[in-house]
Amino acid sequence: MLRQFNLREKEAIRAYRRFMEEGKDRGRRPELVGGGLIRSLGGWSEVLSLRGQVGKVEYDARILGGGDFVSDILREADQRVKRYLPAREKGALKGQIIREMCEKEDVGEGELRLGGKARKVSRVRSKIAWRLSREYGIPLAEIARDLGVCTSAIAKAVRGMEEKS
Repeated sequence: MLRQFNLREKEAIRAYRRFMEEGKDRGRRPELVGGGLIRSLGGWSEVLSLRGQVGKVEYDARILGGGDFVSDILREADQRVKRYLPAREKGALKGQIIREMCEKEDVGEGELRLGGKARKVSRVRSKIAWRLSREYGIPLAEIARDLGVCTSAIAKAVRGMEEKS
C-alpha cells in the first residue's frame, strides 16, 4: 500500500502520514455514517418515515442498497451457505455419500477410487464431487484424494455438473 505514495519506503511513510493528517480535517461524511438501511434510504428521517407503513423493508447493515436488492443478496447468500462439519463427521459423510452413489449407480467403489475413466464411473464421480463440494463445502483437493483423481479433474467435473443444471 505504501508504494501508492512513493517507491522509497521512508518517503512513502512520510507521504502517508501527511495524507492521514489532511484527512482529519474533513470530518465525518454523512453518506458513510450508519448502517446499510440508513445509507440506502438517505438518513434517519427516511428510516423513521417507514414506521407504521404496511410492508417490511428488508435490510442488513452490511449491504448498501434498496430492500429488493438486499433480499436478493441475502437469498443468494443463504443458497451458498455451507454446513460446518467436524472432521470426524465429514469423513463419515463422505464415505456414506460415496457408498450410496456407487450402490445406486451400480459402480464399484474400488473402480471409482482408483481413478477409473469409464463414462459411467466418471459420471458418478462428478455427481459425488458436486454434492460434496456444493452441498457440504468440502474442498476440491480433499474430494480428489477420496475419489482417486487430481484436483483439476474434480474442478472440471463440478464445473460440468453446474453447466448441465
